[in-house]
Parts: sequence; C-alpha cells; structure tokens
Amino acid sequence: MSVNSLITRFKFEKVLNQDQGGRRIILQGTISGKPALLLAERGAFDTDPTYLSAFGRLVVHVKNLGENDIYRWYLANSLPDNSADRPTPPDLKINLIYPSTEKHVKKYSFQSSRYVTETPDIYAKHVRPYMQQCREEGRLNWVFNILDGVAEQENVLYRSEESDPKDGYLLLPDLNWDRKTVGGLHLLALVVRRDLWSVRDLRKHDAPWLRQLRVTLARKASELYPGVDEDMLKFYVHYQPTYYHFHIHIVHVNLDPTGTQAVGKAIGLDHIISQLETMAGDEDAGMQDVELSYTVGEESELWVQVYSPLKGTKVHAAT
Repeated sequence: MSVNSLITRFKFEKVLNQDQGGRRIILQGTISGKPALLLAERGAFDTDPTYLSAFGRLVVHVKNLGENDIYRWYLANSLPDNSADRPTPPDLKINLIYPSTEKHVKKYSFQSSRYVTETPDIYAKHVRPYMQQCREEGRLNWVFNILDGVAEQENVLYRSEESDPKDGYLLLPDLNWDRKTVGGLHLLALVVRRDLWSVRDLRKHDAPWLRQLRVTLARKASELYPGVDEDMLKFYVHYQPTYYHFHIHIVHVNLDPTGTQAVGKAIGLDHIISQLETMAGDEDAGMQDVELSYTVGEESELWVQVYSPLKGTKVHAAT
C-alpha cells in the first residue's frame, strides 16, 4: 500500500492537540477501520531565491486584518484553491512593515545576543534618556492612534470605562496571534495613562491599581473567550519592551513559551505587584530602584549606544 494511499484513506474523528500558532496539529482517526494518528505540521519555507523572488505573486486570497501607521497584517494562502466551493484555508499570517527603516532591518536580522544588568544608575543616566529619544522620534504614533481612536478600532476587543479615565485600558489581540486558536490566545492590554513608559515607572503607590487591573483583565478575557478560565491565563510585561508605553501581555497557559516569554525578556506581572507591595521605602519607591537583567541584540541601539561603551561593568555574553 502506497504512502499516499494510506493518507488519503485516513478518516478523521477528532482533534487531539494543536500548537499555539496552529502550525502543528494531531488528528485521531482510522484507516481501514484500524485506529490511526495523523501528526501534521507546516513545512519550512523554501529559501531558494527563485521561489522567494516570486513570493509576493504566489500569495493569493489575501485578507486584511488591519493596519496602523507603517504596520499591516494579513491572512493569506500560499497554495491555490482545491475547489471553488471548498477554498483552501489561509496558511500564512503575514506582517508587513512599509515603509521600513534601517532600524527595522537591524531588529529583524539575525544577531548574537548579550545578557546585561541594568543598574538604577545605568537606567537613570543612559537608558531613560534613550527611552525619551525613542518617544520623541514618533515611534509611539501607532500606539497613540489606537488610544485616540484614530486607527485599529475594529481590532479593539474592549475599551474600559473607568470612573477615573487614567485607570482605563484597551484590550487587543497580539499581532502574532491568529485570533482563532484558543490555545494560542495572546492579548495586549494598553493602559490609557501615558506617564508609564515601562515597568521602570511603576511605584509602590501603583500596586493597588495594578492588582485591580490584573483582576479586571482576567475577568474580561474570560468573558470574551468562554471556556478560558481565569486560571488559564498568564500575565507578564517585557523589559526591555518593543515600545515605550506600558502594556501587559495576556496569554493562554498552553501557549508555547517562545523567546518572548523567556528569562531575560518577560517579567511576571504577579511578581512585579508582590515586589512593589513588599518593597522598602516610601510610596515613591519603585522599580527604578532595582537591578534588571535582560538580553539585547548586538545590533540593537541599546547595545551600540549604551552597553557596548559600558562593557566591563556588568555585561557578559549570553549563552
């Protein structure tokens, strides 16, 4: 019996498992009445220049999921339809940055990493001014577009209505989530207040607000996605974050722990709240007073502008 014959004779019964991005699925069924499991995953992209030079023309049935400033994202097919009445489901999630800059090229190019320790002094003298520079260059325009209701409103899952407007937040799907695989659920909570650039701006007096926000986010996420209980969610923030406006990542516990959830990138929200509540000092003491360690790419501005010149303090290569 040929391999092709075996697969075509597979009779599907149910889905046993699926990974967070829908790239791997395990099906239970039968072949000739005997039990069988079919494990399927998407193959690697062809890196042949001939294929890649035609990539844009090969993509068909592109569905626009949204756009904001220079960022656009789509669902698309890389294969032709099987039939007119049963079209092939989208197998590509595409993010487009246009027009892109040299900073985007460096960010997305392969680069070696370093593991650095940011002391309160390094933060105050070097990193904080870098953050301010980034904000003044307009890198947060796309975030403010969302908060101000200018763009991506069709993607806003929920906009809170708090008695104090500064306590408000918006819930959106993360750009890398396909918006349908529940086990890969990944949401972003953008806070309305603009005085918080990162976890570094959190103070002891923010702990009650953060704790209440966590409770509210868990409840709202469960309401939006029935079957996802509150104890099936993880909350974390990034440091360094991709952009300097405080936001919280909310993910399903079954989401594959990729590099964005790893040590050196993600900090658990519950840990931050507990640290603030037990921290010594007055109400203005906060995360600006602690050391934070994280990875940076050797092509990143932080490494080139800050840590490479400071090498020899508390900088060592990542393993």
